[in-house]
Amino acid sequence: MYWDTHMHCRFSGDSTADPKAMIESSIEKKLEGICFTDHIDWDYPGPTPFHFDPEEYMQTLQPLAEQYSSQIRVHIGVELGLQPHLKERYHAFVEAADFDQVIGSSHVVHGFDPYYPEFYEGKTQDGAYLEYFTSILENLAVFDDFDVYGHIDYVVRYGPNKNSGYSYRKFQDVIDEILKTLIAKGKGIELNMAGFKYGLHHPHPTEEILKRYKELGGEILTLGSDAHAPDQIAYDYHRLSSLLANAGFTHYTVFRKRKPVFFQTGR
Repeated sequence: MYWDTHMHCRFSGDSTADPKAMIESSIEKKLEGICFTDHIDWDYPGPTPFHFDPEEYMQTLQPLAEQYSSQIRVHIGVELGLQPHLKERYHAFVEAADFDQVIGSSHVVHGFDPYYPEFYEGKTQDGAYLEYFTSILENLAVFDDFDVYGHIDYVVRYGPNKNSGYSYRKFQDVIDEILKTLIAKGKGIELNMAGFKYGLHHPHPTEEILKRYKELGGEILTLGSDAHAPDQIAYDYHRLSSLLANAGFTHYTVFRKRKPVFFQTGR
């Protein structure tokens, strides 16, 4: 069975899940391994705080990883909400910790989270989506101390019409530039299954983008459900084998101590 390397527990501001319950659910679902990736989103504009004490985080999760080591492999990571002005602070944070995997994600664009309607005010949907993708390039221009970029088209979860009218072709130039930049920097992307949970009928990113990433030479691809509760772990993982095969992938990636390890698909 596969790994699920994007999940959250009570150390994230948007989850109350017990990490022990997350591990036990993962065992029940016969996953080979998991990685906790709780949120650090400094300077977040909304009411929810997205940060945790890394010492408490490690002191909680490391004993659990050892306790369950005979049943499942448990890695410890983080999901950083990137903004250009936070580059030095994030670099210091990552260097001081002993994470297995660091996901870089875009949750805030020029002071607004696309989760909230305010981001779309005074903009067309296409204009808002283009601003989102352009902001990823702004982050990549100044910060690369991460391993994979998370849910590259996150914005379509929350747009006025979600992914209606959205396609890779419409934003091909900027998406290709994102993918080429990541590949040139030796970074990867993730296949995030939460798009199905949000009713989009596609993963993040879409199948077209996954295929294009592979065509451009992308090899580093992690798998994750973006679960915030035990019942969301390995969400719609029955789709994984066909998604990977159709995009041309025979392997997927798991990070251990920030180093990529490749697993054959279907395991």
